[in-house]
Amino acid sequence: MLSGLVIVDKPQGWTSHDVVGRMRRIAGTRKVGHAGTLDPMATGVLVVGINKATRLLTYIVGTSKTYTATIRLGESTVTDDAEGEVTATRSAASVTEAAVRAGVAALTGEIEQVPSSVSAIKVNGERAYARVRSGEEVKLAARPVTIHRFEVHGVRPARGGEALDVDVLDVDVTVECSSGTYIRALARDLGEALGVGGHLTALRRTQVGPYTLDQAHTLEQLAEELDVLEMSLAARALMPNRELTDEETTEISFGRRIAAGAAAGTPSAATPEKPAAGFSPDGTLVALLADAGSYAKPVLVFAPDNEKRAPQPPTAEQQAGQ
Repeated sequence: MLSGLVIVDKPQGWTSHDVVGRMRRIAGTRKVGHAGTLDPMATGVLVVGINKATRLLTYIVGTSKTYTATIRLGESTVTDDAEGEVTATRSAASVTEAAVRAGVAALTGEIEQVPSSVSAIKVNGERAYARVRSGEEVKLAARPVTIHRFEVHGVRPARGGEALDVDVLDVDVTVECSSGTYIRALARDLGEALGVGGHLTALRRTQVGPYTLDQAHTLEQLAEELDVLEMSLAARALMPNRELTDEETTEISFGRRIAAGAAAGTPSAATPEKPAAGFSPDGTLVALLADAGSYAKPVLVFAPDNEKRAPQPPTAEQQAGQ
């Protein structure tokens, strides 16, 4: 059974669910999922898991992400991006690059961010965006996120038709951030801090955890040749590694405990939320492991050692032949 990760370069206009549906047809299996939704407007890295590798996705969702984006200052929209109608316009002609950089610096590091009201966050069991579309006013609570890097590459007048519109500025940026960050909300908050409003006009995700755009393929390319990152390679890149002996491989394959890893008792010890990947001597991913005191126990077992069964006592016939 084919199992592994596929790094998709999501096309603009597609939902993440659309990509999963297409990958089910390409891979010939229903067991397909993704790690971290991208809005239809966005393009770039969408990590898709196939068959057993869907069990890795929960550990990918929480990793840091990197984006390139364009923020338009001078216009606010209902969705905080270019897909929503403009709700307010204020001239950004007097906004300087120094002011933009100062605003970006204030939004870097550990911040409290209010997600966009049209996010997929559930409010009383219903998605926030569904409530907004039905005409309800939605106010979401702020949540802590970390902006590791918020880099400005340029500030320029936006182009409207054939002419430059000096009342509207486009800011090209790179953002590296923790899971749960909304780049649309950064655009909105930068615009509000500068007193002119803002929204996102372009967004491309270039990295999810260890997986980069260099590894990604378009859906058309994948339909021609399905490029799957094998589970062992995917796990080696994603989390700390532990090389197991033959005996440990057998024990873990049957769900038994083994001695704790070298990092046990330290801040970098494997936990159920941040496990280590355990590999058999031949390099096969056997299980995800968490340290618990002097032992390590399997969190997930991927490769039950069916061929190396637990030793059985000899039969009467075998004893007679000895």
